[in-house]
Amino acid sequence: MSSLLDSLRQHTTVVADTGDFEAVRTYRPTDATTNPTLILKAAQSAAGKPLLDEVIRTHPSAAPEALLDRLLVAFGSEILQLIPGRVSTEVDARLSFDTRATIERGRRLIALYEEAGIARERILIKIASTWEGIEAARVLQAEGIRCNMTLLFSLPQAVACAKANAQLISPFVGRIYDWHRKSLGEGWVEAEHAGANDPGVQSVTRIHQYYKHHGIATEIMGASFRNTGQVLALAGCDLLTISPQLLEELSGTQGDVAKVLDDHPKAEAPASVDVSEAAFRFALNEDAMATEKLAEGIRAFVADTIKLEAMMV
Repeated sequence: MSSLLDSLRQHTTVVADTGDFEAVRTYRPTDATTNPTLILKAAQSAAGKPLLDEVIRTHPSAAPEALLDRLLVAFGSEILQLIPGRVSTEVDARLSFDTRATIERGRRLIALYEEAGIARERILIKIASTWEGIEAARVLQAEGIRCNMTLLFSLPQAVACAKANAQLISPFVGRIYDWHRKSLGEGWVEAEHAGANDPGVQSVTRIHQYYKHHGIATEIMGASFRNTGQVLALAGCDLLTISPQLLEELSGTQGDVAKVLDDHPKAEAPASVDVSEAAFRFALNEDAMATEKLAEGIRAFVADTIKLEAMMV
């Protein structure tokens, strides 16, 4: 019998959510995703610190934001030597509400990768799923720069990303779970909110059903998992990006994984969602969870970006 991880690969593209080179070697994902928090951790490791030192040494007069971009590309380039697919590199979260600056930063990241001899087809530029970020993705996608829309917590965000022709979206499972668990407090019963009843799993399932019913080509990559049960409940999703800790659990457990999400769902087709700017902003405002987790996620990535820049001064 194969491991759960190997069985999962039959239904879903496995992605490693890490900047840890050894984890990538060990678990052999197709793609990999990074973010400021993961790069901050990796840059302090024995394997990653030499990359940080090299960026600082070779660009002594560069501005902090330029050094940051070079560091992100250095890590992405190393990871691409270990995987057959794509790596996701995140735009500075401080630009989450600035469409023009996000476009310019996405172009610069791609230029740095191409300068290193890496084709843009192997790069996904990660952008927060704000209205401004989605509009930036619309422009970048038209230029052949593929985007991964992150910090995504709601169907309206997912539909707006699809309308912008984003290559891929990353709906967050674990952070939705966290919000609902905290909201219910002592009323939360774990067993009643597991598997298909997990609110994060349900959110991704709704997005999957909407995309497949409406023939949307944008890829769906479930992200931000808290346990392997959430991962297995989304088997059949286009991609799943998984932390090394959960990859280890899946790899060390024998069993067969059943496909849960179907490319041809039998449920009734969901009604089309209006994602004009006004409708998008109102829908997001009405969703307390999505509003709070989006803002919280941006703040956290900004904090870690500032820490990364401080390490290069």
